[in-house]
Amino acid sequence: MAIGHLAYGPQYDEDAAQRREELVLQHLPQVRAIARQIHNRLPESVCIDDLVSAGVIGLLAAVDNFDPSFNVKLDTYADRRIRGAIMDSLRTLDWAPREARKRSRMIEAAIKRSQQILGREPEEEDIAAELGVACEQYRQWLSEVNSVDLQSLESSGTEGQPDLLRFISDDADSLPSRLFERSELERILTIAIERMPKIDRMVLHLYYFEELTLREIATVLDFHLSRVAQLRAQAILRLRSHLDRVWNSVPRSRH
Repeated sequence: MAIGHLAYGPQYDEDAAQRREELVLQHLPQVRAIARQIHNRLPESVCIDDLVSAGVIGLLAAVDNFDPSFNVKLDTYADRRIRGAIMDSLRTLDWAPREARKRSRMIEAAIKRSQQILGREPEEEDIAAELGVACEQYRQWLSEVNSVDLQSLESSGTEGQPDLLRFISDDADSLPSRLFERSELERILTIAIERMPKIDRMVLHLYYFEELTLREIATVLDFHLSRVAQLRAQAILRLRSHLDRVWNSVPRSRH
């Protein structure tokens, strides 16, 4: 029987309510740990307490709906609900200035045009030239773009497998069409990453797959923190440009 049924259903009693409270308190450190992990990958303007509050809502939902008969540990089930609640709360925020969003779209379009003209992955100088600005100005734009919500390229690892994109709905269905789309998307992503300049590829790997913070990557590469942030933004925009150009042209199953 689900814990939530004990707490709120016909069998409600004080013992069930106390057990619910104990479970919530027991898993609060899990909420804080997940909130810290996500916060490390967000702009400094995002308050970690807000993430914790959202995570607690996810934890409560997990406790109330958990069913031991599914042979899944509460820790595992709660992890997904906590992350989901935090991500839902982040999607309601818009901490990026309008100008930063505009420049993000401009850079993405410039990357796409450069790819088509050059027939290869453009270097920084190529992108800057396409934008009609100096390389230093382009890098400044990349720094500003870091505040843009790039949730479509967010890491949402499952069972130790990092997942760069969440274009595919993460509901429980496993229709063949969905599996095909995910497989095809991963193939396209792999090709896009392989074609990137080595430094962009390295920053992307360290950030999403090794799960290092930007500051940690700066230490590893002996780069300034702001430079690492620029390279990460550029790598993400390269992927978005590639996906927009290739993914939208791939025939997909309908269901």
